[in-house]
Amino acid sequence: MNEPQPIPTLTDDRATVRHLQRMVGQFVRERHWEQFHNPKNLAMSLAIEAAEVMEHFQWERPEEADAIAMDPDARSAVAEELADVLAYLLGLAARLGIDLSSALELKMQKNARRFPVESARGRARIARPSG
Repeated sequence: MNEPQPIPTLTDDRATVRHLQRMVGQFVRERHWEQFHNPKNLAMSLAIEAAEVMEHFQWERPEEADAIAMDPDARSAVAEELADVLAYLLGLAARLGIDLSSALELKMQKNARRFPVESARGRARIARPSG
């Protein structure tokens, strides 16, 4: 028999990255897992969990992959894998002292320069500027 699932108290609109990092960090500390959470192990775990996300979509046609959002069980399974990815990402960033919000902002600014709207809009392949 499945045990009842708790009702989440956090939403993307209410949580901060710092709060999520603290939640993951507390979970790790309570189990004395810090010794195992070095950058190499965290990066490997992040990649492994990302591969587990991909498994849900492997061999699916695009319309079948989109339909996962309509299947509560499949959507829940993907949500669990994405949570694992996020937990390892948060842990790795904390371990390395990387501010994820700043890193994302800087990366998006760089991407905006690399892929200007006028040449990238609606295109999957973009000619790269030389130099």
